[in-house]
Amino acid sequence: MTEDKRSTAPAGEPDTAGVPPRADWPEVGKRSEGGVVLTDVVLATFRLNARLMEAAQGLAANGGITAAWWQVLGGVLDQPRSVADAGRLMGVSRQGVQRIADLLVERGLAEYRPNPAHRRAKLLACTEAGYWAIRQISVAQGPWTSEIAEAVDLGDLRTTLATMEALITRLEQA
Repeated sequence: MTEDKRSTAPAGEPDTAGVPPRADWPEVGKRSEGGVVLTDVVLATFRLNARLMEAAQGLAANGGITAAWWQVLGGVLDQPRSVADAGRLMGVSRQGVQRIADLLVERGLAEYRPNPAHRRAKLLACTEAGYWAIRQISVAQGPWTSEIAEAVDLGDLRTTLATMEALITRLEQA
């Protein structure tokens, strides 16, 4: 009789019962120098993201919203978009955007509009109240970004942006 190897751990929790002894673990493949540096970039990006999200939460408070709401509104500032399109643009799941979009609409910061390209997938659009919240954030964000940027060489910032965009493109193609 074969043993059932399906996880018995609750959803979202690790299945520690199925962990083999360390002697049976597969070997980690050799990484190139670029692979090692990319791993360091990923870890530094995690740390940077945490610091940026803390700062974004504080900046978003100037507009009376959260950083997550700011992110979703940012996806529809220039034009109305479907929830899925806003999510792709901002790097957030459709489900995550949908939950926040519903809250933004409920609070009058955004609205749903008919989508001529798709009957069921409405477009999310920023309202005047949403634009006002973003303006209040921008008033605080401008000096903050300028102050932070003074500590880093402008050429390095441009190189960082180009590198990040290249990595995003590569990962989106994978």
